[in-house]
Amino acid sequence: MRRTVIGVVALTAAATALSGVGMATAAETGSGSDARLVVKASGLDIPFGLAKRGKHSFVVAENAAGKVTQIGPKGGQSTVVSGAPGVSGVASRGRFVFSVIGGPNEQGAPPAGTYKPTQVLRTNMRNGRTKVLANLERYELNHNPDGQKQFVNGQPVDALSNPFSAAITPRGLLVADGGANDVLRINPDTGKVTTFFVPPTVKPRQVAACGQSRNNPGTVGCDSVPTGVAFANGSVWVSTLGAEVPGAGRIYKLNPRNGKVRRVYPGLNSPTGVAVTSNGAIWFSQVLKSNPAGPPGQIVRIGPRGKVTRAKVFQPVGLAVRRGKLFSTAGSLAGPGAGQIVRVTPNEFR
Repeated sequence: MRRTVIGVVALTAAATALSGVGMATAAETGSGSDARLVVKASGLDIPFGLAKRGKHSFVVAENAAGKVTQIGPKGGQSTVVSGAPGVSGVASRGRFVFSVIGGPNEQGAPPAGTYKPTQVLRTNMRNGRTKVLANLERYELNHNPDGQKQFVNGQPVDALSNPFSAAITPRGLLVADGGANDVLRINPDTGKVTTFFVPPTVKPRQVAACGQSRNNPGTVGCDSVPTGVAFANGSVWVSTLGAEVPGAGRIYKLNPRNGKVRRVYPGLNSPTGVAVTSNGAIWFSQVLKSNPAGPPGQIVRIGPRGKVTRAKVFQPVGLAVRRGKLFSTAGSLAGPGAGQIVRVTPNEFR
C-alpha cells in the first residue's frame, strides 16, 4: 500500500522498546558479539537521514526536534536548520546543506514550524540562510508520477507526499518520496522538480503475499515505497520498502542520467536506507523485522560477490559511507535524546 515511511517506522516503536536491547556505547557491543559499535554522537532526537559533510563532519536530520544538526570531527554539535518538524532526509555538497521535510502520515501532519511539510530546503553554510527550493506535495498533485488514484470523494486515499531520504548527485538533488512512490530530481539552483524514477508495484506473481496488500483503488500488488537513495560508483541506488511484506523489498541500481534500471536486488525485507562503498558492497538498514522475536534492527551487507552478512544495530535508519567506513543512525525510534550516530565496524557483520 502507499505507506508513509515515518508512519511505518513509528508503528514499531512500542514493540521495539520492549525488546530490552540497549543503546550501543563505546564499551558495549551492539551485536551480541565481541565487536563494538563506536559512538560518534549521542543525545539526538529521532535521527533519520544522515550524510557526510566535508572531510570530517556529518549532518543528521533530527525528526522529532525539527532540526538539522552538524556533527563535528570530535562529536560537537551545531544547528544548521531549526523550525522544521518532521525533517527526514539530508544531503550536503560544497557550501550547501539540503534537507527535506516529511508529510502527513497515519499519525497526522507534523507540528507547525517555520517550514512546512514536504518542502525541500537549501541552507548556505557560509551565511546560515535557508531557502525553500520546492514543495513536493504540490508536484505530486500536479503530476502524480505513479498514476495511482489520489482522492475518493474529495479525500486523499493515502499520503500524497512524504519525502524521506535525499542524496546529491552531479545531476542534481534526488529525493525518495515514500508517500508519492517515486524518486524526484530537484535542481539545486532553481528548485525545478522532475520525475527521476518510479519503482514498479510488486505483483502477486512475484511475491504471493502482495496479492493481499491493501492498495489505492485500481492498484494491485505491493507499493514499492522508496525509503533510501544514494549515489555511488557512477550509479544511483534506491531502496524500497515493499509495503512491509517479507520479500517484497528491493534495491534498484539506476542510470544517474535517466533513471533507467541497471540491476535489481529483490527478495528483501523492509529496507529503510541504503549505502554503497567503492568496492561494490551494498548496505541497507532494517528497522522492521518479519520475525517479531528477531532483533529490533540490523544492517545487511551484500558483498561484491553476493555474500550476505548482518550486523545488529539498534533501530538504524540513515546510512553514510566515508572512506569505506560505514556510519549509521541508531536508536532512531528510541525517543527524544536517545538517538546516536555510530560507526559499524566490519567485525560486526556475521
